[in-house]
Amino acid sequence: MRTFVYVDGFNLYYRLLQSDPSLKWLNILAMAQAALPKTAEIVRMRYFSARVSGRRDRQAPGRQQAYLNALATLPGFEAHMGNFLTSSKFAELAQPPEFRPRISWPANEPAPDVVKIIKTEEKGSDVNLASHLLMDSFRNSFEAAAVISNDADLIEPIRLATRELGKTVGLLTPVPSPNPRLREVASFVRHIERRHLSHAQFPDVIELPNGQRAQRPAEWR
Repeated sequence: MRTFVYVDGFNLYYRLLQSDPSLKWLNILAMAQAALPKTAEIVRMRYFSARVSGRRDRQAPGRQQAYLNALATLPGFEAHMGNFLTSSKFAELAQPPEFRPRISWPANEPAPDVVKIIKTEEKGSDVNLASHLLMDSFRNSFEAAAVISNDADLIEPIRLATRELGKTVGLLTPVPSPNPRLREVASFVRHIERRHLSHAQFPDVIELPNGQRAQRPAEWR
């Protein structure tokens, strides 16, 4: 069955990979092939993410680029990149008071109710994924599709694809208990298990078409 896979990169990362660096050098195509039925012939993999900032970790952009280079060697792979937005804004301190940071204030002066924070937000991935899923559905590009995410923002586009357009669109879920409304609109649900991740790691060094190499970052060993 001609199958497209749509990968919410940050959802996959934060749900399954962040806590175990040894799993981050992940061959997503091999993982999806292992988790989906044998009848699924994956012909297109759309990966949705955004360029990370080096503000807190100067090596992070380099690690991400190495991984993107490795993913680009997969047949049918296409990356769709959104953006990170960084802004400073005021945020209310947590209640009750014992959850607030321990800071000494001048006598008789109450601690402030708000603090100014630096907030980083990823923008575009969910909209891009929804747009391509629906466009591919309208074009009848696939016989089945699998969405790797547990983002509730994708409920409506998946519902439109399955209920209105009659497409087979399932969840390849990164969590044990997927969002109930996502499960309700999906054609099927398959779970990504740890064995799917551990058995689907790229070789430590990958030869690229341009003669260069993509190498597993030392922090991911």
